Amino acid sequence: MIEAVVFDVGETLVSDERYWRDWADWLDVPRHTLSALVGAVVAQGRDNADAVRLLKPGIDIAAEYRAREAAGRGEHLDDSDLYPDVRPALEALQYAGLRVLIAGNQTVRASDLLRGLDLPADAIATSGDWGVAKPDPAFFAHVTELAGTTPERIVYVGDHPANDIAPARAAGLRTAHIRRGALGHLWADTPDAATADWRIDSLHDLLPLIR
Repeated sequence: MIEAVVFDVGETLVSDERYWRDWADWLDVPRHTLSALVGAVVAQGRDNADAVRLLKPGIDIAAEYRAREAAGRGEHLDDSDLYPDVRPALEALQYAGLRVLIAGNQTVRASDLLRGLDLPADAIATSGDWGVAKPDPAFFAHVTELAGTTPERIVYVGDHPANDIAPARAAGLRTAHIRRGALGHLWADTPDAATADWRIDSLHDLLPLIR
């Protein structure tokens, strides 16, 4: 029996469009150029921050992040960043008696922003909060602790087969791969994606499958 459902954040609940648009504007580069480079490095299996490094060789991304925050142009999230199925799907899972959690590779600031959205979730945590990021097994140990049940009673939902599906399965969790965003579509047919217990196109697909 599934008792808890844990959601990745980027391109699972939240579109990354604003994130990269704001970086392009801060760096004073064309939005399309940065977006195209993000797609290119993702296709090569590289860190998506490499797109910024290609445009600005030698850039200190952490320092730029702090400068953005100081200038009042840091991370921002509001309801327009959420995919349309997020609130109704999470509400339905809670109504069905499942514990709903959010845990992804985001900053402490993003964690605060997510909490500010008042989502239908029982708990929210990020890699910034925990000091460890996916695909590290320690991240999924934190996920299991947050869920308050055994791994086989938890479903982890994410778009990134290598960061979400494979390590969650290795930790003993059930998994659902969502075909959403660049990674979710580009790597939908990879061996890691194929190991998911369920493969979905919308968060609305999840509840009927895990009941």
